[in-house]
Amino acid sequence: MPKRALIFGRFQPFHLGHLEVVRWALKTFDELVLLVGMADESHTARNPFTAGERIWMIRESLIEAGIGLDRIITATVPTMSVYVGNAFYILNLVPKVQAIITRNPVIAQVFRDAGLEVVIPPDFKRDKYRGTTIRKMMLNGENWHECVPKAVVRIVEAVKGIERLKKANSSD
Repeated sequence: MPKRALIFGRFQPFHLGHLEVVRWALKTFDELVLLVGMADESHTARNPFTAGERIWMIRESLIEAGIGLDRIITATVPTMSVYVGNAFYILNLVPKVQAIITRNPVIAQVFRDAGLEVVIPPDFKRDKYRGTTIRKMMLNGENWHECVPKAVVRIVEAVKGIERLKKANSSD
């Protein structure tokens, strides 16, 4: 059985920090399961992109980076609270994994309690590569392109993501 790890995130949007974590993790694990969280929420200020758009961003970014999709499994999970019962639920939605890769202490504890090894990835410029920061840059007309793979720029433009984000943040 391949050694497999779970990376659980919202990927709003998939950015260069996520890409670096994937590259780093593939040095240790045979396969990665990228679990797109809050899959049932989109078109909001915090979650502007659909689950399908986020999977598209992930796949195109990995292909562009030369990372074989044969080592990547994508899955989705709806919005839910984080507790050990939901960790077991999530683990039933994905192929068997031995570890979770996360910097989130709550997620780490819940999955540790569910029996997984917790692996904390390097920082990879987390102050710069954060979805919240990138979405603010998009709203403010700043150069967010430098924080995401080129494929993500193309997809955000194709789905009119900036306009969507502005509508979600408007007070109208």
